[in-house]
Amino acid sequence: MSKIAEPWVRRLLGLMAAFSVAVTVLMFGFMVTLGLPLITEGTFFNMFTGPWQPGQGAYGIAPMIVGTAVIAGLGMAVSFPVSLGCAALISVLGRGWLPILLHRLVRFMTGIPTVVYGFAGIFLLVPLVREWAGRGSGLCILSAGLLLAVLIAPTMILFFTDSFATVPRSYLQAADALGASPVQKLIHVFIPCAWPGLVNGVVLAMGRAVGDTLIALMIAGNATAMPGALTEPARTLTAHIALVVAADFDSLEFRTLFACGIILYLCTTLMVVLTRGIGALRERRP
Repeated sequence: MSKIAEPWVRRLLGLMAAFSVAVTVLMFGFMVTLGLPLITEGTFFNMFTGPWQPGQGAYGIAPMIVGTAVIAGLGMAVSFPVSLGCAALISVLGRGWLPILLHRLVRFMTGIPTVVYGFAGIFLLVPLVREWAGRGSGLCILSAGLLLAVLIAPTMILFFTDSFATVPRSYLQAADALGASPVQKLIHVFIPCAWPGLVNGVVLAMGRAVGDTLIALMIAGNATAMPGALTEPARTLTAHIALVVAADFDSLEFRTLFACGIILYLCTTLMVVLTRGIGALRERRP
């Protein structure tokens, strides 16, 4: 690149970055502005504790917050050990053609549309859960959490394998010189050296789990009551937004959606800040 063009490229990139920041801030301001009537009417904080009963004038989104946290948490609890094991098999423990085949399969899974996972869950997973539970339709928290684990696992596996690939070769050579087994190298070299990348993968996968809409919409059952067990249906914040937007555009019920949007926005911001903080901590590491 010539010296004449370089300043213009810098200005263009700076302008694009400023545009991205402005769009992000405007989106948050848009949600706060449209949700302002809820604050002025004194019903904003009641939404976080009350039930969702629009017919009786109660617009609480507490069941959706709980549904989001439980489904995303269950998905992460199932997906994390599976993802760590697959990444270890690909990067450290596997031999021959198996790691290559597994890595290509994981990369292929990241390109599958979410709706395909949803259909597979309806026809394969939901009947199994219904038969195991012995009651209900099978559209419940357990089904949604398990399918969400399948959805976010490829993202975590790729993050984990990339993090393992950054471990210095000199560390591995030193471990080989000491006679360490592959499992010992995984526990004492790979995981301690790659932990910032592992945390980044977990945080970003958690963000996808919280923000996913289709899986929760198709599998969780969409009940607005507070769930009491994993085999009961529930509704997430994203599914709630999609369902209400499809039915109403001008009511107090519709305006409560902006509270849901603010919660999701703040959750995403918190995860991004956490990821940046971990990255900064890694850079300071000697």
